[in-house]
Amino acid sequence: MKTTLLFTAALTMLASGSAMANADLAKAKNCMSCHSVDNKILGPGFKDVAKKYAGDKTAEAKLVTKVLKGGSGSWGTIPMPANAQVSEAEAKTLVKWVLSLK
Repeated sequence: MKTTLLFTAALTMLASGSAMANADLAKAKNCMSCHSVDNKILGPGFKDVAKKYAGDKTAEAKLVTKVLKGGSGSWGTIPMPANAQVSEAEAKTLVKWVLSLK
């Protein structure tokens, strides 16, 4: 019983650590200057992005491009600037994390 509880706790920590690592990446790449997980700041909350693109099979590719090159019009009049400090691999990681939020 004790071993099962420890194993379950370890798995939970690993899973949440992965999610936390992606939140940390979002902070490190200045995403959180304009976005938050739950609420609109300048750009939409990440959970709103996940909800808008739920079920869209092309969402990941579209959003990776938007992270890297910027864009406008999807969420109002404030444009999202290009993010030269974000690599393509980092953009994919960030977008997968955002789209996984509930």
